[in-house]
Amino acid sequence: MSAKRDYYDVLGVHRDADLAAIKKAYRALAMQHHPDRNPDNPQAEDLFKEASEAYMVLGDPEKRRRYDRLGHSAFENNGPGGFDPSDLGSVGEIFEGIFGEIFGGGRGRRGRKGADLTYDLSISFTEAALGAEKTISVARPTVCVRCAGRGAEPGTPTSPCPSCRGRGSVRVQRGFFFGERDCLTCHGTGVLIQQPCGKCSGTGSVTEDTPLNITVPPGVEHGAVRSVRGAGAVTGAGAGDLHVQLTVEDHPLFERDGSDIRCTIPVSFPEAVLGSTLEVPTLEGKVSMKLPPGSQSGRVFRLRGKGIPAYAGYGKGDQLVTVMVEVPSKVTKNQRKLIEELASEMGTETHPHQATFLGKLKSLFE
Repeated sequence: MSAKRDYYDVLGVHRDADLAAIKKAYRALAMQHHPDRNPDNPQAEDLFKEASEAYMVLGDPEKRRRYDRLGHSAFENNGPGGFDPSDLGSVGEIFEGIFGEIFGGGRGRRGRKGADLTYDLSISFTEAALGAEKTISVARPTVCVRCAGRGAEPGTPTSPCPSCRGRGSVRVQRGFFFGERDCLTCHGTGVLIQQPCGKCSGTGSVTEDTPLNITVPPGVEHGAVRSVRGAGAVTGAGAGDLHVQLTVEDHPLFERDGSDIRCTIPVSFPEAVLGSTLEVPTLEGKVSMKLPPGSQSGRVFRLRGKGIPAYAGYGKGDQLVTVMVEVPSKVTKNQRKLIEELASEMGTETHPHQATFLGKLKSLFE
């Protein structure tokens, strides 16, 4: 097909459509253009692949956010995060992901690559903002070394499954669709085992804890998913992928606002009146910030470039510092006397906002 069409136009959904609407639209297009229903029709297969590619992006929250921000360029040259639409796989693999094993799912356990795995990783606010390298341990099914994935004790015979004739899958029909599923007799292996392997109990796989290094890019957001290709379950036909979902912990001082971060700094009444130099915490350490005389409580100061790097790598946010004038909750007798003298000395002329408010209040009830 020529130039790529907008993925929302391909599926015929609005840009604010939820996942259920996207999935429903893809299901309808996939059934309409599936090659089994359109034999010898290359155009139908192209439309099917185009719809599948659109669904693989819009059906994934992280990829959809990147597509909404950068369009098709988000995935050119593997784009940020390494997603490449050319790696969508065969038509059968794509269709299997949404319609289940009845279509494309009956390749037999021996001929199917390992399943994808998921892992929940908790990271600190600072790690999410500045990026980090994390080492995790994943319980990863892999091929049993003792039986080489056969499931049978070494040296013992096996026989082809009579139900599927050694294929590992059987042909089934649902309505006017034909597909395949794993053979229930041999559980997709294609063979009948007389003596199961003593290490894997006949499954052909064992689960091992595998250490993996995960790169957390600067600016990543809560709920983002990092995919590591080939780090999923392993079979003789290949390995699946590992999808790491990131949970960003709260920070005791900072809150995120897009690429900016916000924090509140308490200051004393004398500091607010006379001005001061404050030590302000940032993601990269403390910095000095001048507080001008007469600063009001709630005033916001901007520290340029002290925020979070943009996820796509362009620019950096700011840190927004709100000053809060702290009023003492308890004072000594001498302090109270001094404050009363100060109040009498200052009068109302030094509080123009208060005077304006009292004037409006008075006129309201006259």
